[in-house]
Amino acid sequence: MQISSPTVRWTVVVALVLAAVMTVVSVLLMPDFSGSHADWLIAISAAPVAANVSAHLFTVSQLFVAVGVVGVAAQIYSRSPRLAFLAAAFVVLEAFGHMVGGGLSAVMVAMAADPANAGIYAALLDGVESPSGLLPYMALGLLGTIIGLTLLGAALLRAGYGPKWLGVTLIAFVVVEFALSGISVWAGYVSGALFLVAFLAMAALTARGSDGGARPAVQASAAAVVGSE
Repeated sequence: MQISSPTVRWTVVVALVLAAVMTVVSVLLMPDFSGSHADWLIAISAAPVAANVSAHLFTVSQLFVAVGVVGVAAQIYSRSPRLAFLAAAFVVLEAFGHMVGGGLSAVMVAMAADPANAGIYAALLDGVESPSGLLPYMALGLLGTIIGLTLLGAALLRAGYGPKWLGVTLIAFVVVEFALSGISVWAGYVSGALFLVAFLAMAALTARGSDGGARPAVQASAAAVVGSE
């Protein structure tokens, strides 16, 4: 389904572009969050401006991720309704969960500016990131990303939206980001590049109209179904 309203179409395009750029920049500026919460605060205090920009960019980017993915899902809904709906639903939940986490990151920047009480803040963060605290929201962000973007990649392949590599790229991002990032630091750069390419490609396809992005075989199949009815 092509988005007929130019305003809506370009809103989706802008959202996808901003989601791509803001997410990647925020991750590049993100401090090293390995180790304990005390180590996190030390890492933030070493580069507070970058950490602050990263936290806010990541938080705001989630709004654009949700809008952009819902817009893409709307375009492919007629060709892959179940996958498109589930992908959009999980990504919206992911965005909510990650916005909560992004807000916590912004709070940690303020905590890191007070090194005299770093021990107290670290203990507080231990409690905040617990099952009775914000852990469920963070888990929602993690699982929503894994499931939502995997389903979106599958939906793009099923719908024939754009080139085949587009859906594969989204699925590859999930694999590299969540299965390989702990193995090599380069996996983070690769996953960022995959995310950037996939979202910019979806923006380009949306800008020119989704019907034009459908592969010929899928268009012929859809036409045959319509003709048989």
